[in-house]
Amino acid sequence: MQPLRTNISSLRGTINVPGDKSISHRAVMLGAIANGTTTIANFLQGEDCLSTIDCFRKLGVSIEQNGSDVVVEGKGLKGLKEPSDILNVGNSGTTARLLLGILAGCPFHSCLIGDESIAKRPMGRVTKPLKMMGAHIDGREHGNYTPLSIRGGELQPIHYESPVASAQVKSAILLAGLTTNGTTTVTEPHRSRDHTERMIRLFGGSVTVDDLTVSITGPQQLIGANIYVPGDISSAAFFLAAGAIVPNSEITLKNVGLNPTRTGIIDVLQKMGAEMTIENIRNEQTEPLGDITIRTSNLTATEISGALIPRLIDEIPIIALLATQAEGTTVIKDASELKVKETNRIDTVVTELRKLGADIKATADGMVIHGKSALKAKDVVVDSYGDHRIGMMLAIAACITQGTVCLKRPEAVAVSYPSFFDHLHSLM
Repeated sequence: MQPLRTNISSLRGTINVPGDKSISHRAVMLGAIANGTTTIANFLQGEDCLSTIDCFRKLGVSIEQNGSDVVVEGKGLKGLKEPSDILNVGNSGTTARLLLGILAGCPFHSCLIGDESIAKRPMGRVTKPLKMMGAHIDGREHGNYTPLSIRGGELQPIHYESPVASAQVKSAILLAGLTTNGTTTVTEPHRSRDHTERMIRLFGGSVTVDDLTVSITGPQQLIGANIYVPGDISSAAFFLAAGAIVPNSEITLKNVGLNPTRTGIIDVLQKMGAEMTIENIRNEQTEPLGDITIRTSNLTATEISGALIPRLIDEIPIIALLATQAEGTTVIKDASELKVKETNRIDTVVTELRKLGADIKATADGMVIHGKSALKAKDVVVDSYGDHRIGMMLAIAACITQGTVCLKRPEAVAVSYPSFFDHLHSLM
Protein backbone atom coordinates (compact mmCIF):
# COMPACT_ATOMS: atom_id res chain seq x y z
CA MET A 1 0.00 0.00 0.00
CA GLN A 2 1.43 3.39 -0.98
CA PRO A 3 0.06 6.81 0.00
CA LEU A 4 -0.35 9.00 -3.09
CA ARG A 5 0.31 12.72 -3.13
CA THR A 6 -2.92 14.61 -3.57
CA ASN A 7 -4.10 18.15 -4.32
CA ILE A 8 -0.89 19.13 -6.13
CA SER A 9 -0.62 22.85 -6.86
CA SER A 10 1.80 22.62 -9.79
CA LEU A 11 3.96 20.22 -11.83
CA ARG A 12 6.99 21.70 -13.59
CA GLY A 13 10.16 20.32 -15.12
CA THR A 14 11.72 18.13 -17.80
CA ILE A 15 11.66 14.34 -18.01
CA ASN A 16 13.31 11.73 -20.21
CA VAL A 17 10.73 8.96 -20.25
CA PRO A 18 12.16 5.42 -20.47
CA GLY A 19 12.60 3.59 -23.76
CA ASP A 20 9.64 2.35 -25.75
CA LYS A 21 8.44 -1.04 -24.50
CA SER A 22 7.27 -2.32 -27.89
CA ILE A 23 10.53 -1.37 -29.59
CA SER A 24 12.69 -2.75 -26.76
CA HIS A 25 11.00 -6.15 -27.02
CA ARG A 26 11.42 -6.29 -30.78
CA ALA A 27 15.04 -5.13 -30.72
CA VAL A 28 16.02 -8.07 -28.50
CA MET A 29 13.96 -10.57 -30.50
CA LEU A 30 15.19 -9.55 -33.93
CA GLY A 31 18.74 -9.16 -32.61
CA ALA A 32 18.55 -12.74 -31.32
CA ILE A 33 17.55 -14.19 -34.71
CA ALA A 34 19.85 -11.96 -36.76
CA ASN A 35 23.39 -12.85 -37.76
CA GLY A 36 25.97 -10.82 -35.85
CA THR A 37 25.92 -8.32 -33.01
CA THR A 38 23.04 -5.98 -32.19
CA THR A 39 23.55 -3.05 -29.81
CA ILE A 40 20.54 -1.43 -28.18
CA ALA A 41 20.68 1.99 -26.48
CA ASN A 42 17.94 3.32 -24.14
CA PHE A 43 16.49 -0.16 -23.68
CA LEU A 44 13.53 -0.22 -21.29
CA GLN A 45 14.59 -1.89 -18.05
CA GLY A 46 10.99 -2.76 -17.17
CA GLU A 47 9.98 -6.22 -16.01
CA ASP A 48 8.23 -7.09 -19.28
CA CYS A 49 11.31 -6.45 -21.40
CA LEU A 50 13.54 -8.26 -18.92
CA SER A 51 11.27 -11.29 -19.40
CA THR A 52 12.07 -11.17 -23.11
CA ILE A 53 15.80 -11.15 -22.38
CA ASP A 54 15.41 -14.08 -19.99
CA CYS A 55 13.49 -16.16 -22.55
CA PHE A 56 16.07 -15.66 -25.28
CA ARG A 57 18.93 -16.48 -22.94
CA LYS A 58 17.18 -19.80 -22.30
CA LEU A 59 17.09 -20.26 -26.09
CA GLY A 60 20.88 -20.05 -26.18
CA VAL A 61 21.39 -16.38 -27.04
CA SER A 62 24.16 -14.40 -25.32
CA ILE A 63 22.75 -11.07 -24.11
CA GLU A 64 24.75 -8.59 -22.03
CA GLN A 65 22.95 -5.80 -20.21
CA ASN A 66 24.57 -2.74 -18.67
CA GLY A 67 21.69 -0.60 -17.49
CA SER A 68 19.85 0.66 -20.55
CA ASP A 69 22.60 -0.56 -22.91
CA VAL A 70 22.12 -4.08 -24.26
CA VAL A 71 24.30 -6.18 -26.56
CA VAL A 72 22.76 -9.22 -28.28
CA GLU A 73 24.95 -11.80 -30.03
CA GLY A 74 22.59 -13.03 -32.71
CA LYS A 75 22.29 -16.72 -33.53
CA GLY A 76 20.54 -16.39 -36.89
CA LEU A 77 17.11 -17.75 -37.70
CA LYS A 78 18.24 -21.35 -37.36
CA GLY A 79 20.57 -20.85 -34.41
CA LEU A 80 18.18 -20.94 -31.47
CA LYS A 81 18.49 -23.98 -29.19
CA GLU A 82 15.79 -26.09 -27.59
CA PRO A 83 15.40 -24.70 -24.06
CA SER A 84 16.05 -27.01 -21.13
CA ASP A 85 13.71 -24.96 -18.97
CA ILE A 86 10.21 -23.52 -19.32
CA LEU A 87 10.08 -20.08 -20.95
CA ASN A 88 8.45 -17.73 -18.43
CA VAL A 89 7.08 -14.55 -20.01
CA GLY A 90 6.00 -13.05 -16.68
CA ASN A 91 3.33 -10.39 -17.24
CA SER A 92 4.29 -9.76 -20.85
CA GLY A 93 1.72 -10.53 -23.53
CA THR A 94 4.07 -9.10 -26.16
CA THR A 95 6.79 -11.55 -25.17
CA ALA A 96 4.38 -14.49 -25.30
CA ARG A 97 2.73 -13.73 -28.62
CA LEU A 98 5.78 -12.59 -30.59
CA LEU A 99 7.93 -15.38 -29.18
CA LEU A 100 5.36 -17.91 -30.41
CA GLY A 101 5.81 -16.49 -33.92
CA ILE A 102 9.56 -17.09 -33.75
CA LEU A 103 9.27 -20.54 -32.18
CA ALA A 104 6.78 -21.61 -34.86
CA GLY A 105 9.68 -21.88 -37.30
CA CYS A 106 12.06 -23.65 -34.91
CA PRO A 107 12.23 -27.46 -35.18
CA PHE A 108 12.16 -28.16 -31.44
CA HIS A 109 9.83 -28.21 -28.47
CA SER A 110 9.21 -25.34 -26.03
CA CYS A 111 6.82 -24.62 -23.18
CA LEU A 112 5.57 -21.11 -22.30
CA ILE A 113 4.06 -19.94 -19.05
CA GLY A 114 3.35 -16.55 -17.51
CA ASP A 115 1.89 -15.04 -14.40
CA GLU A 116 -1.71 -15.15 -13.22
CA SER A 117 -2.68 -12.28 -15.52
CA ILE A 118 -1.15 -13.89 -18.62
CA ALA A 119 -3.06 -17.11 -17.86
CA LYS A 120 -6.30 -15.14 -18.45
CA ARG A 121 -5.25 -13.42 -21.68
CA PRO A 122 -6.29 -14.97 -25.02
CA MET A 123 -3.48 -16.55 -27.01
CA GLY A 124 -5.75 -18.17 -29.60
CA ARG A 125 -5.60 -15.02 -31.71
CA VAL A 126 -1.93 -15.93 -32.33
CA THR A 127 -1.94 -19.71 -32.04
CA LYS A 128 -4.75 -20.06 -34.60
CA PRO A 129 -2.85 -18.54 -37.56
CA LEU A 130 0.40 -20.20 -36.47
CA LYS A 131 -1.37 -23.57 -36.48
CA MET A 132 -2.66 -22.76 -39.96
CA MET A 133 0.98 -22.29 -40.99
CA GLY A 134 1.87 -25.75 -39.62
CA ALA A 135 3.11 -25.19 -36.07
CA HIS A 136 2.02 -27.74 -33.46
CA ILE A 137 0.65 -25.82 -30.47
CA ASP A 138 -1.39 -27.05 -27.53
CA GLY A 139 -2.41 -25.70 -24.16
CA ARG A 140 -5.46 -24.92 -22.11
CA GLU A 141 -8.63 -24.78 -24.20
CA HIS A 142 -6.80 -26.15 -27.25
CA GLY A 143 -4.03 -23.58 -27.09
CA ASN A 144 -6.08 -20.50 -26.29
CA TYR A 145 -4.47 -19.95 -22.88
CA THR A 146 -1.12 -20.57 -21.19
CA PRO A 147 0.59 -22.81 -20.33
CA LEU A 148 1.39 -23.48 -23.99
CA SER A 149 3.42 -26.20 -25.67
CA ILE A 150 4.83 -25.54 -29.14
CA ARG A 151 6.81 -27.65 -31.58
CA GLY A 152 7.77 -25.68 -34.66
CA GLY A 153 9.28 -26.64 -37.96
CA GLU A 154 8.67 -26.19 -41.66
CA LEU A 155 5.83 -23.73 -42.19
CA GLN A 156 3.50 -22.93 -45.06
CA PRO A 157 2.64 -19.37 -46.11
CA ILE A 158 -0.88 -18.10 -45.47
CA HIS A 159 -3.02 -15.05 -46.18
CA TYR A 160 -4.60 -14.24 -42.84
CA GLU A 161 -7.57 -11.92 -42.38
CA SER A 162 -7.16 -10.83 -38.78
CA PRO A 163 -10.43 -10.18 -36.94
CA VAL A 164 -8.65 -7.64 -34.69
CA ALA A 165 -6.23 -4.80 -35.34
CA SER A 166 -3.37 -6.14 -33.25
CA ALA A 167 0.32 -5.50 -33.73
CA GLN A 168 1.01 -8.62 -31.66
CA VAL A 169 -1.00 -10.85 -34.00
CA LYS A 170 0.50 -9.23 -37.09
CA SER A 171 4.03 -9.41 -35.71
CA ALA A 172 3.78 -13.06 -34.70
CA ILE A 173 2.72 -14.00 -38.23
CA LEU A 174 5.42 -11.85 -39.84
CA LEU A 175 8.11 -13.35 -37.59
CA ALA A 176 6.93 -16.84 -38.54
CA GLY A 177 6.97 -15.73 -42.17
CA LEU A 178 10.69 -14.95 -41.95
CA THR A 179 11.43 -18.69 -42.00
CA THR A 180 8.62 -19.69 -44.36
CA ASN A 181 9.22 -20.55 -48.02
CA GLY A 182 6.84 -18.21 -49.85
CA THR A 183 4.83 -15.05 -49.16
CA THR A 184 2.87 -14.69 -45.93
CA THR A 185 0.25 -11.92 -45.76
CA VAL A 186 -1.76 -10.32 -42.95
CA THR A 187 -4.74 -8.01 -43.47
CA GLU A 188 -6.17 -6.04 -40.53
CA PRO A 189 -9.48 -4.22 -40.06
CA HIS A 190 -7.56 -1.09 -38.98
CA ARG A 191 -3.88 -0.26 -39.06
CA SER A 192 -1.99 -1.32 -35.93
CA ARG A 193 1.42 -0.15 -34.75
CA ASP A 194 4.16 -0.91 -37.27
CA HIS A 195 7.34 -1.25 -35.19
CA THR A 196 7.96 -4.79 -36.44
CA GLU A 197 7.79 -3.80 -40.11
CA ARG A 198 10.17 -0.88 -39.53
CA MET A 199 12.61 -2.97 -37.53
CA ILE A 200 12.71 -5.89 -39.97
CA ARG A 201 13.87 -3.38 -42.60
CA LEU A 202 16.46 -1.97 -40.18
CA PHE A 203 17.87 -5.51 -39.82
CA GLY A 204 18.16 -5.82 -43.61
CA GLY A 205 14.89 -7.66 -44.21
CA SER A 206 12.09 -6.84 -46.61
CA VAL A 207 8.41 -6.21 -45.82
CA THR A 208 5.71 -4.94 -48.19
CA VAL A 209 2.89 -2.71 -46.91
CA ASP A 210 -0.22 -2.02 -48.99
CA ASP A 211 -2.77 -0.05 -46.95
CA LEU A 212 -4.08 -2.55 -44.34
CA THR A 213 -2.18 -5.53 -45.76
CA VAL A 214 1.40 -6.47 -44.84
CA SER A 215 3.38 -9.18 -46.66
CA ILE A 216 6.70 -10.87 -46.06
CA THR A 217 8.45 -13.34 -48.37
CA GLY A 218 10.78 -15.87 -46.79
CA PRO A 219 13.09 -17.27 -45.97
CA GLN A 220 15.11 -14.16 -45.12
CA GLN A 221 18.38 -13.59 -43.30
CA LEU A 222 18.66 -10.65 -40.92
CA ILE A 223 21.87 -8.80 -40.02
CA GLY A 224 22.64 -7.31 -36.59
CA ALA A 225 22.00 -3.60 -36.19
CA ASN A 226 22.57 -0.65 -33.87
CA ILE A 227 19.32 0.62 -32.35
CA TYR A 228 18.38 3.68 -30.30
CA VAL A 229 15.02 3.19 -28.58
CA PRO A 230 12.94 6.40 -28.43
CA GLY A 231 11.07 7.32 -25.28
CA ASP A 232 7.78 5.44 -24.90
CA ILE A 233 4.81 7.62 -25.83
CA SER A 234 2.57 5.32 -23.80
CA SER A 235 4.64 6.22 -20.72
CA ALA A 236 4.81 9.88 -21.73
CA ALA A 237 1.00 9.93 -21.93
CA PHE A 238 0.68 9.97 -18.13
CA PHE A 239 2.73 13.14 -17.86
CA LEU A 240 1.03 14.69 -20.88
CA ALA A 241 -2.24 14.24 -19.02
CA ALA A 242 -0.76 15.51 -15.75
CA GLY A 243 0.57 18.64 -17.43
CA ALA A 244 -2.83 19.34 -18.96
CA ILE A 245 -4.98 18.91 -15.84
CA VAL A 246 -2.84 19.87 -12.82
CA PRO A 247 -3.00 23.64 -12.17
CA ASN A 248 -0.05 25.93 -13.04
CA SER A 249 1.86 23.15 -14.81
CA GLU A 250 4.38 22.98 -17.64
CA ILE A 251 6.16 19.70 -18.42
CA THR A 252 8.63 18.92 -21.21
CA LEU A 253 9.15 15.30 -22.26
CA LYS A 254 12.35 14.72 -24.22
CA ASN A 255 13.05 12.25 -27.05
CA VAL A 256 9.54 10.80 -27.20
CA GLY A 257 8.71 8.38 -30.03
CA LEU A 258 6.33 9.91 -32.58
CA ASN A 259 5.54 6.89 -34.71
CA PRO A 260 2.24 7.83 -36.43
CA THR A 261 0.70 4.46 -35.51
CA ARG A 262 1.18 5.41 -31.83
CA THR A 263 0.33 9.12 -31.64
CA GLY A 264 -3.42 8.86 -31.08
CA ILE A 265 -2.94 10.39 -27.61
CA ILE A 266 -1.52 13.53 -29.25
CA ASP A 267 -4.47 13.70 -31.64
CA VAL A 268 -6.90 13.42 -28.72
CA LEU A 269 -5.14 16.12 -26.69
CA GLN A 270 -5.22 18.44 -29.68
CA LYS A 271 -8.93 17.72 -30.26
CA MET A 272 -9.60 18.50 -26.60
CA GLY A 273 -7.79 21.83 -26.87
CA ALA A 274 -4.61 21.09 -24.92
CA GLU A 275 -1.83 23.68 -24.94
CA MET A 276 0.93 21.54 -26.39
CA THR A 277 3.97 22.02 -28.64
CA ILE A 278 6.20 19.46 -30.35
CA GLU A 279 9.74 20.46 -31.28
CA ASN A 280 13.06 18.98 -32.41
CA ILE A 281 11.32 16.35 -34.56
CA ARG A 282 13.84 13.98 -36.15
CA ASN A 283 14.44 10.33 -37.02
CA GLU A 284 16.56 7.71 -35.24
CA GLN A 285 17.03 4.89 -37.73
CA THR A 286 13.44 4.17 -38.77
CA GLU A 287 11.54 5.76 -35.86
CA PRO A 288 10.59 9.47 -35.54
CA LEU A 289 10.92 11.24 -32.19
CA GLY A 290 10.76 14.71 -30.69
CA ASP A 291 10.30 16.84 -27.57
CA ILE A 292 6.77 17.55 -26.29
CA THR A 293 5.82 20.39 -23.95
CA ILE A 294 2.38 20.42 -22.31
CA ARG A 295 0.79 23.16 -20.19
CA THR A 296 -2.31 23.40 -18.02
CA SER A 297 -5.26 23.56 -20.41
CA ASN A 298 -9.00 24.14 -20.62
CA LEU A 299 -10.19 20.87 -22.14
CA THR A 300 -13.38 20.04 -24.01
CA ALA A 301 -14.98 16.63 -24.47
CA THR A 302 -14.57 14.53 -27.61
CA GLU A 303 -15.47 11.15 -29.11
CA ILE A 304 -12.82 8.46 -29.48
CA SER A 305 -13.67 5.54 -31.76
CA GLY A 306 -12.98 3.62 -34.96
CA ALA A 307 -9.53 3.64 -36.56
CA LEU A 308 -8.20 5.89 -33.79
CA ILE A 309 -8.55 3.16 -31.16
CA PRO A 310 -5.55 0.96 -32.20
CA ARG A 311 -3.35 4.10 -32.12
CA LEU A 312 -4.08 4.75 -28.44
CA ILE A 313 -5.41 1.51 -26.96
CA ASP A 314 -2.84 1.55 -24.12
CA GLU A 315 -3.55 5.20 -23.35
CA ILE A 316 -7.31 4.88 -22.81
CA PRO A 317 -7.04 4.65 -18.99
CA ILE A 318 -5.28 8.02 -18.81
CA ILE A 319 -7.55 9.48 -21.51
CA ALA A 320 -10.51 8.55 -19.31
CA LEU A 321 -8.97 10.63 -16.53
CA LEU A 322 -8.45 13.53 -18.97
CA ALA A 323 -12.12 13.29 -19.88
CA THR A 324 -13.17 13.76 -16.25
CA GLN A 325 -11.56 17.22 -16.44
CA ALA A 326 -13.01 18.21 -19.82
CA GLU A 327 -16.19 20.22 -20.29
CA GLY A 328 -18.94 18.04 -21.76
CA THR A 329 -19.42 14.33 -22.37
CA THR A 330 -16.63 12.18 -23.77
CA VAL A 331 -17.56 8.90 -25.43
CA ILE A 332 -15.02 6.08 -25.92
CA LYS A 333 -16.26 3.20 -28.08
CA ASP A 334 -15.01 0.38 -30.33
CA ALA A 335 -12.54 -0.43 -27.55
CA SER A 336 -13.60 -3.95 -26.50
CA GLU A 337 -9.90 -4.90 -26.78
CA LEU A 338 -9.53 -3.25 -23.36
CA LYS A 339 -11.24 -6.26 -21.82
CA VAL A 340 -8.31 -8.58 -22.60
CA LYS A 341 -5.42 -6.43 -21.40
CA GLU A 342 -3.60 -6.97 -18.09
CA THR A 343 -7.02 -6.42 -16.54
CA ASN A 344 -10.44 -5.69 -17.98
CA ARG A 345 -9.50 -2.05 -18.29
CA ILE A 346 -13.05 -0.89 -18.94
CA ASP A 347 -14.20 -2.22 -15.59
CA THR A 348 -11.10 -1.28 -13.61
CA VAL A 349 -10.94 2.30 -14.92
CA VAL A 350 -14.62 2.89 -14.20
CA THR A 351 -14.52 1.27 -10.76
CA GLU A 352 -11.44 3.13 -9.55
CA LEU A 353 -12.28 6.59 -10.94
CA ARG A 354 -15.76 6.35 -9.42
CA LYS A 355 -14.10 5.95 -6.02
CA LEU A 356 -12.65 9.43 -6.54
CA GLY A 357 -15.95 10.97 -7.57
CA ALA A 358 -15.75 10.76 -11.37
CA ASP A 359 -19.00 10.66 -13.36
CA ILE A 360 -18.15 7.67 -15.56
CA LYS A 361 -19.95 4.56 -16.69
CA ALA A 362 -18.95 1.45 -18.60
CA THR A 363 -20.45 0.40 -21.92
CA ALA A 364 -20.09 -2.85 -23.84
CA ASP A 365 -17.08 -1.53 -25.78
CA GLY A 366 -15.92 1.54 -23.91
CA MET A 367 -16.97 4.30 -21.52
CA VAL A 368 -19.03 7.47 -21.22
CA ILE A 369 -17.46 10.21 -19.08
CA HIS A 370 -19.25 13.38 -18.00
CA GLY A 371 -17.02 16.31 -17.08
CA LYS A 372 -15.88 18.44 -15.51
CA SER A 373 -15.73 16.59 -12.17
CA ALA A 374 -14.04 17.70 -8.98
CA LEU A 375 -12.28 14.62 -7.63
CA LYS A 376 -12.50 14.12 -3.87
CA ALA A 377 -11.54 11.34 -1.51
CA LYS A 378 -11.62 10.62 2.21
CA ASP A 379 -9.28 7.82 3.13
CA VAL A 380 -9.93 6.11 -0.21
CA VAL A 381 -7.96 3.01 -1.22
CA VAL A 382 -7.59 2.55 -4.98
CA ASP A 383 -6.16 -0.56 -6.61
CA SER A 384 -3.90 -1.10 -9.62
CA TYR A 385 -5.15 -4.71 -9.86
CA GLY A 386 -1.54 -5.50 -10.78
CA ASP A 387 -1.95 -3.47 -14.01
CA HIS A 388 0.86 -0.97 -14.58
CA ARG A 389 -1.24 1.47 -16.60
CA ILE A 390 -4.06 1.50 -14.06
CA GLY A 391 -1.55 2.18 -11.27
CA MET A 392 0.04 5.13 -13.07
CA MET A 393 -3.33 6.58 -14.07
CA LEU A 394 -4.46 6.53 -10.44
CA ALA A 395 -1.28 8.27 -9.29
CA ILE A 396 -1.97 11.10 -11.74
CA ALA A 397 -5.64 11.17 -10.68
CA ALA A 398 -4.52 11.62 -7.07
CA CYS A 399 -2.64 14.78 -8.08
CA ILE A 400 -5.96 16.55 -8.70
CA THR A 401 -7.88 14.87 -5.87
CA GLN A 402 -8.71 16.62 -2.60
CA GLY A 403 -8.34 14.25 0.32
CA THR A 404 -6.25 11.18 1.06
CA VAL A 405 -5.64 8.31 -1.35
CA CYS A 406 -3.62 5.11 -0.99
CA LEU A 407 -2.70 2.78 -3.86
CA LYS A 408 -2.74 -0.99 -3.53
CA ARG A 409 -0.13 -2.90 -5.55
CA PRO A 410 1.93 0.14 -6.65
CA GLU A 411 4.77 -2.20 -7.66
CA ALA A 412 2.86 -2.98 -10.87
CA VAL A 413 4.22 0.19 -12.51
CA ALA A 414 7.66 -1.46 -12.74
CA VAL A 415 6.36 -3.54 -15.66
CA SER A 416 6.85 -0.57 -18.00
CA TYR A 417 8.08 2.42 -15.97
CA PRO A 418 10.28 1.54 -12.95
CA SER A 419 11.19 5.21 -12.32
CA PHE A 420 7.61 6.53 -12.63
CA PHE A 421 7.11 7.67 -9.01
CA ASP A 422 10.60 9.25 -8.89
CA HIS A 423 9.84 11.18 -12.08
CA LEU A 424 6.44 12.28 -10.80
CA HIS A 425 7.85 13.51 -7.50
CA SER A 426 10.67 15.39 -9.29
CA LEU A 427 8.05 17.61 -10.93
CA MET A 428 6.34 18.59 -7.66
